[in-house]
Amino acid sequence: MTKITTRTLRPRTLSVRAGTARTGFSETSEAIFMNSGFVYGSAEEAEQSFDGTLDRMVYSRFKNPTVAMFEERLAAIEGAEACRATASGMAAVHAAIVCQVKAGDRVVAPRALFGSCTWIIGDLLPRFGVQAVFVDGTDLDQWRAALSQPTALVFLETPSNPTLEIIDLPAVAELAHAAGARVVVDNVFATPVLQSPLQLGADVVVYSATKHIDGQGRCLGGAVLGSAQFCDDVLGPYLRHTGPALSPFNAWVLLKGLETLDLRVERHAANALKIALFLESRPEIARVLYPGLESHPQHALAKRQMRGFGGIVAFALKDGKQAAYTLLNGLEVIDISNNLGDAKSLACHPWTTTHQRLSPEAKLAQGITEGLIRLSVGLEDADDLIDDLALALQSGL
Repeated sequence: MTKITTRTLRPRTLSVRAGTARTGFSETSEAIFMNSGFVYGSAEEAEQSFDGTLDRMVYSRFKNPTVAMFEERLAAIEGAEACRATASGMAAVHAAIVCQVKAGDRVVAPRALFGSCTWIIGDLLPRFGVQAVFVDGTDLDQWRAALSQPTALVFLETPSNPTLEIIDLPAVAELAHAAGARVVVDNVFATPVLQSPLQLGADVVVYSATKHIDGQGRCLGGAVLGSAQFCDDVLGPYLRHTGPALSPFNAWVLLKGLETLDLRVERHAANALKIALFLESRPEIARVLYPGLESHPQHALAKRQMRGFGGIVAFALKDGKQAAYTLLNGLEVIDISNNLGDAKSLACHPWTTTHQRLSPEAKLAQGITEGLIRLSVGLEDADDLIDDLALALQSGL
């Protein structure tokens, strides 16, 4: 196999070229290695492969050539030393958190999180003696108070799911590091195209590659990125022994997704801004949440730490749940789905879907109301999407 250099290439080129490893057949598209295992020329070679003397493939649960290409390419785009892929985004989140904590540790996180992330931190970790502390992620005084004592881990999303809260990453990272904590950032809404958490003070970045990285609703996948030491010595053993391995076929699909990621994200963001501005003009809408709007509470902060504002828009209807249902049921182009980052525009009702298992009080604390809709803006013509929303809004009159 031969690999190209990544030393002087820009991100757009890296998204197409980084990690390419051709076999002796000199194929253009990356090869899919669907095998589970590998063979050895001798018993001695097998021993050396397992004790680390030889750096080679051993078992696809540990490492696989196609998965390794995906990991190397994503790491190059992110600007990370290393990457480890997982079977899903939540497998990545779970691994990135659990591999770093033990009984007696503290984890601090914002209240505004995806429902499954809240469950891992607030329900699962305490079962094993890990204290979970939740704060208002936009309030630095609450972060300062929570991180005034030793802490093992800080986990956060920015922008958050689904209310698009923006957290001051450099400020929180500084407070976290002073408390002895590693900072893990779920960067799925921003993608590596629009935000670089490692450059803003984070230690680890996680993705649901199912979202924008695939971007076409084809497969599941996840990724954890950080230093080589973290990926090899802390995360690596956890993944090796617990087994949330990414399928080689899915890794190949995700490699293809990376080739067009920046082009798609630019279109998502352009469409989303146009739609957010339209929604802001409608009398049926109580509020529109999009970091690119001047009305967003953290618009100035988003401009400082993001290179663009992404493709997710949240908006709340004045007449609550029934109005939200009427709008969703009136859509003809936009699909109702809990996925996001897809080429197709997708809308969901977080109160009853992605955050359904949270108590009403917990939902409201995150800014999730019964009238809130999360819209993942796709690659269609923005005017067609606006027409679809306008007709759906009119259907409720």
